[in-house]
Amino acid sequence: MVHVGERALSLSDFSDILFKEKEVVLDKSALEKVEVNFNFLKSFSSNKLIYGINTGFGPMAQYKVSESNLLQLQYNLIRSHSSGSGNLMSPIMVKAVMIARLNSIMQAYSGVHPDTVQLLATLINKNVTPCIFEHGGVGASGDLVQLAHLGLVLIGEGEVIYEGEIRPTSEVFNQLGIKPLIIHIREGLAILNGTSAMTGIGMANIIQAQKLLEWSVLLSAMINEVVEAFDDHYSLELNAVKRHQGQNKIAAQLRDILKDSKMIRSRSEHLYNPENLNQEVFEDKVQEYYSLRCVTQVLGPIYDTICQAEKVVVDELNSVNDNPVIDHENHNIFHGGNFHGDYVSLEMDKLKVAITKLSMLSERQLNYLLNEKLNQKFPPFVNHGILGFNFGMQGMQFTATSTVAENQTMSFPMYVHSIPNNNDNQDIVSMGCNAALMTKKVVENSFEVLSIQMMTVLQAIDYLECVPRLSTETLNVYNQIRKIFPKFIEDKPKYKDLDRIKKYFEQSDPVISFKMGNIPASMIS
Repeated sequence: MVHVGERALSLSDFSDILFKEKEVVLDKSALEKVEVNFNFLKSFSSNKLIYGINTGFGPMAQYKVSESNLLQLQYNLIRSHSSGSGNLMSPIMVKAVMIARLNSIMQAYSGVHPDTVQLLATLINKNVTPCIFEHGGVGASGDLVQLAHLGLVLIGEGEVIYEGEIRPTSEVFNQLGIKPLIIHIREGLAILNGTSAMTGIGMANIIQAQKLLEWSVLLSAMINEVVEAFDDHYSLELNAVKRHQGQNKIAAQLRDILKDSKMIRSRSEHLYNPENLNQEVFEDKVQEYYSLRCVTQVLGPIYDTICQAEKVVVDELNSVNDNPVIDHENHNIFHGGNFHGDYVSLEMDKLKVAITKLSMLSERQLNYLLNEKLNQKFPPFVNHGILGFNFGMQGMQFTATSTVAENQTMSFPMYVHSIPNNNDNQDIVSMGCNAALMTKKVVENSFEVLSIQMMTVLQAIDYLECVPRLSTETLNVYNQIRKIFPKFIEDKPKYKDLDRIKKYFEQSDPVISFKMGNIPASMIS
């Protein structure tokens, strides 16, 4: 179980709840603060004009709402803003949104009744996920539309996905004995006003981006192995003089993966030999193509980008992103814009660009293996059959190429794509949820590209019959993937193989000891 409210949630905590279905437990002391905060708002708001309690919302805040309509005002907000469209978010992404909203409200600055957080925790633990649409939020007064659909379910309306089916919320609540939320003061605004949709999706993106980077490091090691590359491009000595943490981390990983490989060559043994000076044209390529020997320089910045995204989005996860902020400790209510999503939007754009570059590296490494004129080692398309009659991995390359092209097109940043709306009240917005959803698509696409690359690498290994010479790490990967993707010679449809490997990549635990952390200063000094 994971306790929420007693301390800041980490990326690991979030992953445990989201992917390992660990139970959420609300910390008792934090829950008591939520109640104290609610009671403070209840007494403080009497005979005062406070935004969103006895006023309209946004540009309608100039209009006072009568005492008799205060609670109905909150219901009106939820229902009117349940206006999303497009595809439904997947249950895993909706669960991520709920975890993020729960953790924000548990900071005890939102003025909600404890029933709100208890109901959110119940839905998370029972895997009841509201139907939330992808289109709607501009990410400046929070993710209003996406969170309105969450609010709609909390009050017992709308639809949920439960056990794989879309069903009316009321029906599922009745089945599970769940009572809908009753509005007390400002629960509607507290649920809607926040960055929790972009933050939840962003957290899931970072978790999956880490997996992608792990697989990219492994695949880069494997391709260097099968082409019998030289070892100096990932050496400590070469990389330590470039003082970037990510580059040195990737180099260390490559050294660890390939430490007992019998295929990687030493430059001093093979090229620093006086006999080579007698050759006019060298059979061995003196330096490998960039996609093989510049792996640390390409994946290093991606590592650093993921680290930065983790720091920023985890900070957002543990922040109060409501408006106004109900501060019972200072006995005041502060109005502002903590719901503005620029922090998350910018990090998602950066992450999206980084993962696109990762997929581009994969595509170039794939192309090197498939093009016999480049590698001078394998038949065209690593074809194990009859050339001209069989086609090997030829068809799969089209899928990889087109998918990378889509990533490149989607890499235009949302962060600078503000469109004023809401009668110009929201005159500069973050588009953070759009940024997070586009990053999610780029991440999913990249799993497809790396899966095709893995299929090709395994075919290359079997063509060379070099399994006994693989390193321990790469041999383990080879054995695991070959269980779900056997060697092939004759042409058969490959789309199901691709899907199986993609799911394996997405759902796997770390395959190498790849941890986001600091490189010792001594290593890069």
